[in-house]
Formats: sequence, structure tokens, C-alpha cells
Amino acid sequence: MSFNIGLSGLFAANKQLDVTGNNIANVATTGFKSSRAEFEDVYSATKLGSGSKTVGSGVRLANVSQQFTQGDITNTGNVLDMGINGSGFFVLNDSGSLSYTRAGTFKVDSEGYVTNTDGTARLQGYGVDANGKIQNGMLADLRIDTSNLAPKTTDAVSSTINLNSTDKVIDQTIATNIFDPTKTETYSKKFNTPIYDSQGNQHTMEQFMVKTGPNTWDNYTLIDGRNMDGSLSTPVPSTLSFDSAGKLTQISTPVTPPTNPPTSTISNDLKVTNWVPGTVTDGVWTANGAAANPDGMTIAMGNTTQFNADTARSIPVQNGYATGQITNLSIDGSGVLLANFSNYQTKPIGQISLASFANEQGLQAVGGTSWKETYSSGIPGYDSPETGSLGTIRSNSLEESNVNVTNELVDLIKAQSNYQANAKTISTQSTLMQTIIQMT
Repeated sequence: MSFNIGLSGLFAANKQLDVTGNNIANVATTGFKSSRAEFEDVYSATKLGSGSKTVGSGVRLANVSQQFTQGDITNTGNVLDMGINGSGFFVLNDSGSLSYTRAGTFKVDSEGYVTNTDGTARLQGYGVDANGKIQNGMLADLRIDTSNLAPKTTDAVSSTINLNSTDKVIDQTIATNIFDPTKTETYSKKFNTPIYDSQGNQHTMEQFMVKTGPNTWDNYTLIDGRNMDGSLSTPVPSTLSFDSAGKLTQISTPVTPPTNPPTSTISNDLKVTNWVPGTVTDGVWTANGAAANPDGMTIAMGNTTQFNADTARSIPVQNGYATGQITNLSIDGSGVLLANFSNYQTKPIGQISLASFANEQGLQAVGGTSWKETYSSGIPGYDSPETGSLGTIRSNSLEESNVNVTNELVDLIKAQSNYQANAKTISTQSTLMQTIIQMT
């Protein structure tokens, strides 16, 4: 009996050495989770039980459980290096076979797909629609689209403007004061706003402000020298009216011919229609083949005031842009991949998905710092980072191994002592048997 007990102890100590040695060997493995050897005693029993005087039969390995505690997050400077701060696993797809990992050392293959270090499995997440909206639901291979961002035609412009109430009135009934964009004395202030056509060509929208009375201003809006109605005729203004407190009360928008101008609502102040992008050379208009928004362009001027302060405008906001080339990639805490373009636009191109399990220790380690689901782990739940109990994505960082080298070295000493002690049990039993044999 003692021989078997000692042998079981040697086997247990050897397994403890194996587990400890594996932990130490992977101390620098990204996303590695340390393991712990768990043992249980062995008793011989009958149907009536083991009895109160039964001597144990030794020890056996009950389980090697992995410890899914958080590892340290360290900065690497590589945008596709990702660590998970919290719970969850990256999802990898290798030809339809899903695996799960905490090792966020990813790269891009020749087709633009985000893969693991070996390039054998693709990172899973959610795609986007044509408008850049994340399509949560079905998992898909994440791909970094490096194609150009198509231009967008400007269809809305807005800004906050203050018109100086103390500016002098320009009497336009005098011939020399009739508005002329080439003569600064015929207007009080000019604002320029860049806008874009369907081909991403930039044009200049000019707004000339002319004070015509104590509480009235004319606004002449020209695009590439053309009127708001698209003509090259004499510029036609819109009239802004203010109350005694300097607040905008109404805007009269021009029509063609400019008779009985209608009053617009403040939220839909000015409307540019029939504008065809092109250039004016020596008074001759040449279209360039591009197009403006067919529905026109709204210029919101509801935030215009008339106070005793300098005539000034905040930075204008317009929703058009030129063609953009991708310049760099960033990943936020929720796992959204944001492509930054040369036209100063940012567009989501995908979102990383994380998996969670009811019993993480039920996962089966398959090597490559990856795990597979089992019956014990339960089925995975997929969702975006920072949802529920799922952790946060740390881009430009990696999660280190959670191995505590000091503890492992102490365990080595313990395992060695256990091995020696069990070997002594066998040696002692051998000596006793030799004594008994000599007595016969």
C-alpha cells in the first residue's frame, strides 16, 4: 500500500512541477493565463462506505484550472495591439471554427482583414453600412477598408453671426453705394465659407453684409460669383430684420424676379437653388461637370444678432467635404475602428466583438493562447466592449501574462520538497520490507 501511496505522491508532485514550469515558461506570453494544479485524496470504499479506520490510498490530480485574472496592460504604440481591461475574449474565425483569446497581437493581411499573429484566423466583429452605422448582430470578419472616402456635396451651412449695431448705414439709393462685390465701400462685412460639389471640388460661398437701416441688413450670397438663384445677373439680397433688443425677427428671401419677397422661417433662412459648379472667366460661365445638391443648400442664419460689438462670425459649419484618403486608424474603448481621412473626416469602419462565458474555467485550452468552448463553459454570448460586464478595449496596448513569478518559484520549492518526501516514503517502505525479509 505504501508503495502505491508514495508513487501517487510522486506523480502529483511531478504534475505540480509541470504546471509550475509551464507557467514560468509563459511568463512573457501575451494574454497567457496561469494554471493551478488541484489535487484530491483517494480512499478505497465499499457499498457500505469507507469506515472510520480506513487509511487513504494516496493522492490524484483532480484538475488543472486556469486563473482568468487580469494581467497588466502595457503600451506598445501599435494601433492593432489591443488589450482587454476587464472580462471578455476576442473572437477568432479560422475557416468557420471559432476560438477565443486574450492575446491582442493583431495584424492586417494582404486583403485588409485583421488577423491573429499567425495570420490563420480573422478577428470577428460588426460591419458598417454605407453611412458608417455599426450593424450589430451577425459576426463578420473585420476588414480595414483603405479605399478613398467619396466626397459629399454641401447642403447645409450654419454659423453664429453678430452684426455691429453701430456700423454706419450704407445708402444704396446713391449710385456709388450700390452693392458691388469688388468694392469694399459698398458693403459692411464679408464672410467666406468653403463648400463642395458632387466631385469634391471646393468652391467659395461669399456672404456680404450691408447695413441699410437702424435694424435692417441686406445679405448678398454669391457662390463662385453667382447669385443664390444660379444667375449671373445683378446680385439680389435677402433682408434681415432685427427688433430693438438686437434679436433677429425675420428674413426676406429673394425670388426671381425680386418682387414681393416672401418671409422665411428662421430655421430655414436662406436657400441656394439651381447652383451649377463652375468658374467665371471674363464674365463667361463655364460648368465643370460636377453638381451641387439637387435639393439646394440651406444657410441657417437663425443665430444672427445685432449687438454693439464687432461684426464677427463663429467658425462656420458645413456638411460637405472633398475626397479623402485614409491617413490613420484609431480604436476607441468600445472597440469601434475609426478611419481618419485626409479631408478631416472620421468614419467608423467596424467594431470589435467580445465573447463572454458563464464558466470561463470550463474552456478548453487549444494552444496559441486560445480556447474553445465546451459543454462546461456554456455557449458564448457576443456583444460590443463596454456592454454589460464586458471590458474596455485598450488600443496601442497588450495584456501581459498574469503569472506571478515569485509565487511560481515558491511553488517550485514546494513541489521539489513534496517529491523528495514521497520518494522518502517509498524508500522507507523498501527498508521495512528488507527488514521483514531478513527476519524469515
